[in-house]
Amino acid sequence: MAVAKKTAKPKLLSGDNPQIAKGYGDGVVQAYIDAVPGWKHDIVRRLDGIIARAAPKVRKAVKWNSPFYGMEDGVWFLSLQCFTNYVRVTFFQGALLEPPPEGRSKYQAVRYLDVRAGALDEAQFRHWVKQAAKLPGERL
Repeated sequence: MAVAKKTAKPKLLSGDNPQIAKGYGDGVVQAYIDAVPGWKHDIVRRLDGIIARAAPKVRKAVKWNSPFYGMEDGVWFLSLQCFTNYVRVTFFQGALLEPPPEGRSKYQAVRYLDVRAGALDEAQFRHWVKQAAKLPGERL
């Protein structure tokens, strides 16, 4: 009888950001989500679900240990990353969103949304995702 091989849990980097090998598709993003510990797991799962419903044809990948979302291969409109006290959503063309997310970057077009435990405005996030999915993405 064959014994199922136990899969090692991914290493957690600073801020509990899982170290996940680069890959494309929903499966690798779900592996990232499954590896996120604690309250951030629920936030990342909710964000991923909202993105998938707001942009049904979204493409997904994990690059640089972070999930990326776009409407065509290799062109991304947002990414997620875990930090110690929040999950950061990076909108690559966030300055063009109405209203733009408050978090500013050294890059003029980029805006951040830092989601802390229990503080996700799902309606606003969905609105931003719908807008961002229609904008030109970043080729990364």
